[in-house]
Amino acid sequence: MTTTRFAPSPTGYLHIGNMRAALFNWLIARKAGGTFILRIDDTDAERSEERYVDAIRADLEWLGLDWDREERQSTRLGVYEAAAERLRADGRLYEAFETPVELDLKRKKQLNMGKPPVYDRAALSLSDAEKDALREERGGHWRFLLERERIEWVDGILGPQSIDAASVSDPVLIRGDGQMLYTLASVVDDTEMGVTDVVRGSDHVTNTATQIQIIEALGGGCPTFAHHSLLTGPQGEALSKRLGTLALRDLRDGGVAPMAIVSLMARLGSGDPVELRGAMDEVIEGFDLSRFGAAPTKFDAADLDPLTARILHETAYEDVAGHLAEIGVPGDIAAAFWGVVRENIGRMSEVADWWALCRDGAAPVIEAEDAEFVAEALAALPEKPWDESTWGAWTGALKASSGRKGRALFMPLRKALTGQAHGPDMGALMPLLQTVRALER
Repeated sequence: MTTTRFAPSPTGYLHIGNMRAALFNWLIARKAGGTFILRIDDTDAERSEERYVDAIRADLEWLGLDWDREERQSTRLGVYEAAAERLRADGRLYEAFETPVELDLKRKKQLNMGKPPVYDRAALSLSDAEKDALREERGGHWRFLLERERIEWVDGILGPQSIDAASVSDPVLIRGDGQMLYTLASVVDDTEMGVTDVVRGSDHVTNTATQIQIIEALGGGCPTFAHHSLLTGPQGEALSKRLGTLALRDLRDGGVAPMAIVSLMARLGSGDPVELRGAMDEVIEGFDLSRFGAAPTKFDAADLDPLTARILHETAYEDVAGHLAEIGVPGDIAAAFWGVVRENIGRMSEVADWWALCRDGAAPVIEAEDAEFVAEALAALPEKPWDESTWGAWTGALKASSGRKGRALFMPLRKALTGQAHGPDMGALMPLLQTVRALER
């Protein structure tokens, strides 16, 4: 059975980059009728926070990415230690004592000599007495002894991959303070949980090579690996510096529709055009991992706006009634209000702005050449209550009295009442205007 997983660290909020990995793994599992595991990588007790675990769950639920079971790596430390003991017994895990400063000096020396900055395995030549002496000074960390041979696999996106293990440092699996690092915990979990497919960013390709050897050393079977392209900004710039502004919670708070994000990310970087989907079943049906390429993929958050707008334009009042009540739209006009504004918003957050305009009025915008006409028009404006016929009757009378027509007639009046040059049909909007500041001038 197909089993995939998403393994976020609860040290911050999910962003659009790691959401992509979550979506791909979820889609693979759902398309195959398999299992999707949410695996919280919380082995770093100092940096992991429960509020981030809650936020991860909330973000995935908001996107519609459900999971079949949840695992916490912090509850499996004994399992990882047992695996480490097996590796020690087989001579594949060895203790090293270099400090970060010492390792940095070694790397610089190797680079100056024109050599690859690969760990020199000096720890393997230490005697027991030397190790004991070093343990008195500092905590030792544990490295996996790579077999220096070529590691090959067929990647689900990148195709055939081959990495010479001699060009890679023996990875640290356990830190000096005893913390199990992601590499060991992930390999043990993937093996024991029966993970069949792993999709992640292309920055993990080298990690995959070393993990394949660790899996084999533990007697496990390797999953199918696939490495999707990394996202860049719209100009090809590194997205990593902007990820703080692309947290899913911020996009949600900004009014982006979840299906807009899912629809875009399920196709972005593939050979297929982005298509707005109405339901997750449609996204699953149209997903094909083999259609994705290796080239860096440009992501522009602005592309979410037209997709969100299309969704909102088709959203029924019943689906937003709760939100409208939250922002204070009276129930007796809420349905009419939504019908008027929904085709004039790009994000749900803009609804509050339109309600503020209706409730509090807007600062009138009146050009000097239109001032006399607007003053006369406001003086001729019928008393409230206004209905959908008010705008037509009012402008019809003004057309006859002023000789104005078209844009010269309608635009000055719209800007005087709403402070904006664009917006909903004025005939439908006028009955919703609780306050008109231009009349108070």
